[in-house]
This record gives sequence, structure tokens and C-alpha cells, in this order.
Amino acid sequence: MVIRKLMALIFLMILVSCTTTEVAPESQTMALLEKAKALRLRGEKVEQSLYRKKDSIEGLSAGESVRRVQERSNFVNIAKISDDFVFDMKYATRDNFLKKQVYDCAKCLVRDEVAKALIAANNDLQKQGYRIKFFDCYRPHSVQKKMWKIFPNPGYVANPKGGSIHNKGAAVDITLVRSGGGAIDMGTKFDHFGKKAHHAYTKLSKEVLANRKLLRTTMEKHGFKTIKTEWWHYNFKSNQGYKISDFRWDCD
Repeated sequence: MVIRKLMALIFLMILVSCTTTEVAPESQTMALLEKAKALRLRGEKVEQSLYRKKDSIEGLSAGESVRRVQERSNFVNIAKISDDFVFDMKYATRDNFLKKQVYDCAKCLVRDEVAKALIAANNDLQKQGYRIKFFDCYRPHSVQKKMWKIFPNPGYVANPKGGSIHNKGAAVDITLVRSGGGAIDMGTKFDHFGKKAHHAYTKLSKEVLANRKLLRTTMEKHGFKTIKTEWWHYNFKSNQGYKISDFRWDCD
């Protein structure tokens, strides 16, 4: 639209020039008309280029939306596929080491393959009178950046440059509870940043050590592995093919 107005102004100037000149040589008039034509064609090309760029930007935006939908399709809300778990999603509250709510609402999303392994592990535990209780599951990469900014200690919070297995939907923070209700003593609270939370720490009661061992052996049996500093954290072993994600789940 701006280019068209500019061309109209050029033509108007040419007409005024022709009417105010006493006698304009024919060759000069033709030259002016040719110049005006060239300017018009150039303006049309610029306008077409702008439209192509606009379409390209809209296409990229649409492509990003499609990518997000495809990304989400690889995740499942584990509460929707099993009623046998307990949930206490700490980062949807202020009851965490950040002292800040970083999730809009409490949901436990994981990769489909991870969900199947968790259900299998929970089935084994239920036979022994226990169930898995979740503290954290999939974590958007943007949240990982916030956590790192508050607590930049790679022993406890993964550097967002490399990302966390939580960001891939292949890590969970969990504990045990009794099937009929009731907490299990694991020696420390969730997100206790100290040696007492380490798997190698043994100055604990026999009961606590037995509880940690039960959780660990069961999770390892179903394809999970630990990290040395957190008794509650488990990574699914087959996570290398998963990419870091940063979508937010919808709240009901």
C-alpha cells in the first residue's frame, strides 16, 4: 500500500512537471515516462518480496505449532492411564527448595515408554504393600533455566546448557508410600541437598536403608538408574534418543 502511494506521487509530479513546462521536448517526456514505468515495476517487485516474507514467517509459525503438537504426542499424563500412583507435585507448590511455584498446575507427564516401565515397577511394589509417590516428572526446559539461576550447583540441578533428563520426560523424582496410606521413612525429605540424601550414605537406620534399597532395586529392575546425590531421582536408561522439550501442559 505504501509503495502504491509512492508511485502515485511520482506520476503526479511528472504530470505537474509536464503542465508547468512551456514546451517539453517529446524525447524528455518519453524519458520521464520510461523512468516512471521502471520505478513502478521495481515497486511491484519490492511489494511481492514483502508478501513472500510475510507468508514465510506465517509458515514458520505454523510449523512451530505443528512441531509442538507432535512433541506433546510423545508424552502421556500418567494419572490418566493408572489410578495406582500417588502424587505430590512439589514444583506446582511453594513447598520446594526454590520456595517458589514454577508450574501452573500439578501434572506428571513422561514419555510413553517411561510410563509403561513405571507402571510395571509400581505393580511389583504393590505386591509388597507399597506404591510410588511422585514429586516431579517432565520439566520444561524454561523451568530448568529458572532453577539453575536460583541454585547453579551441577551436583543437584542440571545445567540447562546440556539440559536435564527431566526435560526429556525420562526422569522422575519419587518415593514410597504404603498401599493403604502412610509415609515411608527414607531418611531425608525430598530435595535435601546434603550427604544424607546420597545413595552411598549408610549412617541411617536399618529401616531407612531397607526402604531405599527396595525402591532402588525395583526401579533398576525396570530400566531405571540412579544418580549418586539423590535417593529420589531416577533416570530411564533408554533416554538418549529423546530430545529436550519446552512445552507447557494445559491445566484443567
